Amino acid sequence: MTPVTDDRRPTLGEMALEVRSKNAGPFWVTMELFMRTPEDYAIVADEDFINEEVVARLYDLDPATIQIFRIPSLNVVKISFPRPVAQGSLRDRDIHAGQHHVPLAALVPA
Repeated sequence: MTPVTDDRRPTLGEMALEVRSKNAGPFWVTMELFMRTPEDYAIVADEDFINEEVVARLYDLDPATIQIFRIPSLNVVKISFPRPVAQGSLRDRDIHAGQHHVPLAALVPA
């Protein structure tokens, strides 16, 4: 039997060692992309691939409110932005901000 090959490109979630999101206080969310290799980090850290406008489209945010930190010595890209609602407020659907990373992890590099 011939094995089936998967010709699709990997998502960031598949390329990364870990993609996570968490609270950065009651009013901010931080997402982190821990890349496996310097080569994968170079793809993710490329400002033409991940930038404030891309994150703004993914999360329906104002690009001016987004902060992106590229940390090459750790192969990490960190993204922070204001929470859509304050942590623990009546409309907060993710009190730990643990699910915010999912749209980012689904991105596919060109």
